[in-house]
Amino acid sequence: MVAIDRDPAAIQAGRALLAAEERLTLVSSPFSRLSAVASQLGVFEGLDGVLLDLGVSSPQLDDAMRGFSFAQDGPLDMRMDNRTGEDAAHFVARVSERELVRIIREYGEERFAKRIAHAIVTARSEAPITTTSQLASIVACAVPVREPGKHPATRTFQAIRIYINDEFGEIQAALDGALEALAPGGRLCAISFHSLEDGLVKRFIQKHSSDDPVYAGLPDIPAHARAKLQRIGKSVHPSEAEVSRNPRARSAIMRVAEKVSA
Repeated sequence: MVAIDRDPAAIQAGRALLAAEERLTLVSSPFSRLSAVASQLGVFEGLDGVLLDLGVSSPQLDDAMRGFSFAQDGPLDMRMDNRTGEDAAHFVARVSERELVRIIREYGEERFAKRIAHAIVTARSEAPITTTSQLASIVACAVPVREPGKHPATRTFQAIRIYINDEFGEIQAALDGALEALAPGGRLCAISFHSLEDGLVKRFIQKHSSDDPVYAGLPDIPAHARAKLQRIGKSVHPSEAEVSRNPRARSAIMRVAEKVSA
């Protein structure tokens, strides 16, 4: 079994928890390197299954120093791998207002993106935005209405996090890599936590579960154009009992597909 995670803290926790499991290999790496890691370990095209647990994790949200959550004050970081890349504070300090509107609208599905982006740009001209509480307060003041049970900064935090970590690029590369690395009959299982993630997974499975439409109606379809996946069942959502035990699971969606035998 191979476990890949971009977050070095998650890998360290996994080592401590599963130190006795000799058959488990833990690798600190972005999802986008799934195929490369499988090759390095000699299991390329030989994996029986790939499970993708997408998005941010509870340990990341609960650690104020990681800067993912507005629930606790901490440095405005949000990087999945805090050893590299631009953190959220530096991003917020240099991004143009126009680009910020696009990111908040596209990745956060936030209808008040213009108001929020303008408020952030105005606030940063007066003082640097370096903490999660600062950003959350700025966004809260800019949003004129409240969604029941949801903090007004939720969508903005999601959008910035997705952008600085290139999460959608990582997911797409992971899906492509999983399809390459799976053995015939191997299964791809992806768990997503919001509609944008799920949309990427759903479209990927749909695309590869059908023959290339360019060859529709032809008697002989070349191998490269044939369906590579078979969808297994419908999307799975958490039960009420599961949500009562773990409220963060309420938005989870799981989709499964099997690689078609050559």
